[in-house]
Amino acid sequence: MSVNNILEMNPGGNSLGKVEIAPEVIEIIAGIAASEVEGVASMRGNFASGVVERFGKKIHGKGVKVELLEEGIRVDVYCVMKFGVSIPTVAQGIQDNIRQALINMTALETEEINIHVVGIQFENHNPEPEYQEEL
Repeated sequence: MSVNNILEMNPGGNSLGKVEIAPEVIEIIAGIAASEVEGVASMRGNFASGVVERFGKKIHGKGVKVELLEEGIRVDVYCVMKFGVSIPTVAQGIQDNIRQALINMTALETEEINIHVVGIQFENHNPEPEYQEEL
């Protein structure tokens, strides 16, 4: 690991140069992988990411924190689950999906993938009122 929090890797002893992966890239990969799992309603963001999304830009790393440690990579995922799903099953699916995505895209193994459920989203069962035009 380097001092400036950029992960350096040497794929297969390639002597052409080095490959550096920023933690933000790992956050984006993990965020997309987590949001693909059935049962995840949304990822938790902060005020700034909420404002940016209002203007139409999607923040893919929202709700994901990556730490580069001596032991390996620690990923913390903060998400909102849909009401009625099995939280342990969905959390396991998130962990599996993130681990597989990181292996496929970066060849990196993670030390920990921690799932933090920060809320439950209930489905809105109230149909929108129909307005009738008066003649």
